[in-house]
Amino acid sequence: MKVLGVDPGTAATGYGVVEAVGPGVYRLVECGVIRPERGATLPRRLHQIHEQLTGLVARHRPDVLAVEEAFHARNARTTLVLGHARGVILLAGAAADLAIAEYSPAEIKKTVTGRGQALKPQVGFMVAQLLRLKAVPRPADAADGCAVALTHLLGSRRRVRR
Repeated sequence: MKVLGVDPGTAATGYGVVEAVGPGVYRLVECGVIRPERGATLPRRLHQIHEQLTGLVARHRPDVLAVEEAFHARNARTTLVLGHARGVILLAGAAADLAIAEYSPAEIKKTVTGRGQALKPQVGFMVAQLLRLKAVPRPADAADGCAVALTHLLGSRRRVRR
């Protein structure tokens, strides 16, 4: 099974394509960050995220799109803008007829590290361990995308939709 994990954002959207190659053995196919044009309008940034994610889906043909759910930020505008980014990501998955799974930030941290309040460096460290990498994927947003994919592969599959 191949999973495209996505950590949404309008400035940086982290992603990781992870494949299960055997029982408890996972392989990193690709990870990185989608960075829309700085200073572009929100609609333009959303379009760029959608286009690049659609390209990733076409190139890797994942079985599942796993996406981090929106957290409730103190600033309502931040939460709303993050929701827009998630919307175009979910649209890309639905347009490709992918199964879609959504996970809360705490669920991702708990699945990958064993602790729902883990810090970013702890998540990155465990992603590197689980994928048998020599170094933590950089930048941190890429490691977070991998963590979302791993959450799905490690068995947190209760929210898969078509």
